[in-house]
Amino acid sequence: MTYCIGMLLDEGLVLLSDSRTNAGMDHINTFRKMTVWEKPGDRVLVLLTAGNLAISQAIVGVLNERAASAEGEPNILNAPNLFEAAIRVGEAVREVHHRDAGALMEFGVEFNASLILAGQIAGEAPRLFQIYSAGNFIEATHDTPYFQIGESKYGKPIIDRVIKPDTSLNEAAKCALISMDSTIRSNLSVGLPLDLVYIRRDTLKVERHVTINDDDAYFTMIRCRWGESLRGAFHDLPNPEW
Repeated sequence: MTYCIGMLLDEGLVLLSDSRTNAGMDHINTFRKMTVWEKPGDRVLVLLTAGNLAISQAIVGVLNERAASAEGEPNILNAPNLFEAAIRVGEAVREVHHRDAGALMEFGVEFNASLILAGQIAGEAPRLFQIYSAGNFIEATHDTPYFQIGESKYGKPIIDRVIKPDTSLNEAAKCALISMDSTIRSNLSVGLPLDLVYIRRDTLKVERHVTINDDDAYFTMIRCRWGESLRGAFHDLPNPEW
């Protein structure tokens, strides 16, 4: 399991992913869930993945192979807009499903993949999509400016209360990290290291890509002070009188 967040803001995009794929008493695996493609001055795209690791790696492999193929072949690096890029990702999902779903079913394994595609292509505003196992997708709107995939329930309340389109990139990153900390504390299948990316509107590049490990001073501060603040707010509320 994993947890990934994508936020679409007036200033740009914030994306965060963990890297936990398996966790037991003495066996923990980590794999990156974030893939970045950049063409300077033309586009920046970020893909976050959750679900079956073999499936998500196969999808990314298909996208990379198509992007490296002949210039005329449709791919995410020559799509005219983000909507078309999301279609290319959906096509890759369906290609992997067509190839592998039957064999997986024979072994009782569900075809399970969910993805977030975010970025900006020259000539349009930043956009954010959530793509499902069937290859279909939805787009973030002003009323719903974020998507989560993976183990999303623990980190959702703080995002619902805080994130608005006019939230700054720094405030959104802080909120995303609190959301991630809440998830890590409640679910062993989500864990460090984390990948955090800022994409500022109209720069067409990744402004900041931070890898956060367990010795990161800011994330450690967030974990401690957020817990203390919650306990303080709880104790400040009056007890029921009935």
